[in-house]
Amino acid sequence: MTTVLVTGGAGYIGSHTVKALIRQGFEVVVFDNLSAGRREFVPDAELVTGDLLDRGAVREVFKGRDIAAVLHFASLIQVGESYADPRKYYRGNLVTSLNLLDAMLDAHVARFIFSSSAAVYGVPNALPIPEDHPLDPINPYGQTKAMVERILRDYERAHGLRYVSLRYFNAAGADPEGGLGETHDPETHLIPNILLAMLGKKEALDIFGTDFPTPDGTAVRDYIHVTDLAEAHVLALRRLIAGEAGEVVNLGTNRGYSVREVVAKAEEITGRKVPCRDQPRREGDVAVLLASKEKAERLLGWTQSHSDLETIIATAWKWNRR
Repeated sequence: MTTVLVTGGAGYIGSHTVKALIRQGFEVVVFDNLSAGRREFVPDAELVTGDLLDRGAVREVFKGRDIAAVLHFASLIQVGESYADPRKYYRGNLVTSLNLLDAMLDAHVARFIFSSSAAVYGVPNALPIPEDHPLDPINPYGQTKAMVERILRDYERAHGLRYVSLRYFNAAGADPEGGLGETHDPETHLIPNILLAMLGKKEALDIFGTDFPTPDGTAVRDYIHVTDLAEAHVLALRRLIAGEAGEVVNLGTNRGYSVREVVAKAEEITGRKVPCRDQPRREGDVAVLLASKEKAERLLGWTQSHSDLETIIATAWKWNRR
């Protein structure tokens, strides 16, 4: 049985991917400091509690284990916080990745799946955004993702590391079977915040920006179901195991919805109203982000079977009502 290491595997996207990996016959070791992840999200995998800033702990996890590949999800993800505290983000996303890559190479592990982001593109000059679009991140979070991608290219050239970097657009939804979902503290993502406002767990949904150059003035984003994201990681891993070359791949649907469209769909599905408050734009927000999905479909054979907006919201609603 092929063993893989999943950093951040107790978190939102990581735990869904761990579930997909186990279902497809992989043995999984999760390395997570549980600062954002939850122990109960990985009941069927070995969980090693540790921090990627601890070089000794990272090296120790490779000892005595025949690890074939690493999937790296552990990351700080709040764009606004990255503006306020860039030091935290360069340590938490860049230093941690370097520690992991060095431990991997010293242990002769040369397959790597990286959890990247559409934030590497900055303000797009073409829509949908292709993978060869210039990288021009406009916040420290996006900078850290772009810098790790640069490191991966250098490590591939110099050290034989083979990697796939998966650039997510807006991950959303929850495990259709109900066992996993999205829990961030604080919660910054649109769909869970809509549902929390519906359930009275927050006073109102803050709509950041109502004057974007979009049909209704609110920002348009490309939402991808977390289960489809997980499947893409398994496909990318199988590509590396088969000996294929590394790649950079977008994960999105090439279909966008504005904030107000998502609110309306959530109200339709749940039969509840969302209390909303209009707020100024957040620094660094762009009007529209849409992914070109052609490369993911061609290269990985990837499909988006759960990523219609209705399924995304319905699975998230089922999770949040728990």
